[in-house]
Amino acid sequence: MSREIVVLGAGMVGVSVAWHLVRQGHAVTLVDRREPGRETSFGNAGIIQREAVRPYAFPRDLGTLLRVLPNREVDIRYRPAGMLGAASPLLQYWHNSGGSRYRKIVPEYASLIMRCLETHGPMIEAAGAESLVRRDGWLELYHTEAAFQDRIKEARENQERYGVEFEVLDAAGLYAKEPHLKKGLVGAIHWTQPWTVADPGALVQAYAEHFQQQGGRFLQAEVKEVEKAGAGWQVTTDGETLEAQQVVVAMGPWSGKLMAKLGHPVPLFVKRGYHMHYASADDNAHLNHWIMDAETGFLLEPMRAGIRLTTGAELADLEAPPRFKQLKAAEAAARRIYPLGERRDPEPWKGARPCLPDMKPIIGPAPGQEGLWLAFGHGHQGFTLGPVTGLLLSQMMAGETPEVDMAPFSATRF
Repeated sequence: MSREIVVLGAGMVGVSVAWHLVRQGHAVTLVDRREPGRETSFGNAGIIQREAVRPYAFPRDLGTLLRVLPNREVDIRYRPAGMLGAASPLLQYWHNSGGSRYRKIVPEYASLIMRCLETHGPMIEAAGAESLVRRDGWLELYHTEAAFQDRIKEARENQERYGVEFEVLDAAGLYAKEPHLKKGLVGAIHWTQPWTVADPGALVQAYAEHFQQQGGRFLQAEVKEVEKAGAGWQVTTDGETLEAQQVVVAMGPWSGKLMAKLGHPVPLFVKRGYHMHYASADDNAHLNHWIMDAETGFLLEPMRAGIRLTTGAELADLEAPPRFKQLKAAEAAARRIYPLGERRDPEPWKGARPCLPDMKPIIGPAPGQEGLWLAFGHGHQGFTLGPVTGLLLSQMMAGETPEVDMAPFSATRF
């Protein structure tokens, strides 16, 4: 039976939820203050990460903690005020990042990651977005043999348990694939399954356009209020008021603020990130693949807009003003392995990843609030996991048995 449904948030997750719901025949309105795919989904590395079966854990070894403490690293930076404001969820995150807790989380998290390609694929085809997508994987680069061998061991475990596919490249094999990298790297892992996207925001926009072609409606407006109204819900925006039988909260890092207003606070915190596009310093130099300097903590991606440099994580308040020292440090490190040219963007981009202490998203009904559904907290993998989230949530909303055990992703765990 068709229902009136409002989906709040037009990033990869919200657009994917709306896409699946309209395919079920519902009357769906997608709401965001910006055009689809212009926030976190715009600025990521553009990788659909089939290999990422282990969520990013909080560093627990003393060596890493001492390295990060001076707050000068590329992979992790922090602001004391932001750390203090998120002290409780960060402490839970630390507890969940090792031992039996982490071992339990990994297969639950992997149950989503393992379905990312099979759920993106139909959406890419339906949206006519094949020109944005490459299917030749990406490279994870190493400077030291010890770190390289440790990662190979983990990759083999993931291959056995979760079907991850990869190729080990020694230095000669790496430079055969990427001849314009500077010498000194010991090798790389070529993750062969993932797909890469030359314009992540454009892929979200393509999905959103196809959603509208199927009868869905997009409303660009600021959400002011969400409240129960009889048997349904009322969403008040700065443009109009919407009545719906059901509402989906998929507002990424802004979901926490709304949930607190609705009386269901969640321990959401953010990891911020930055990017900048560059030309090549040498007209003859180019990158053939997306690459990550695993030991330093940045990525370079040959995007439509130029070579995109993306940083690691910054632990800070969502609305704190940007600080570009992390990006500057990443740029200096990137120039040591590739001939980056001038900056192409007027100013760096800043975004925020919505994170939860157990590294898993919330997907499912809001406790005690009939007709309110939740889809947020995907951390580093919202771009990868949007379509599988949309499929699973739409199955739950239809009263069907989802393809995945959804108990690990229930909001009741908090």
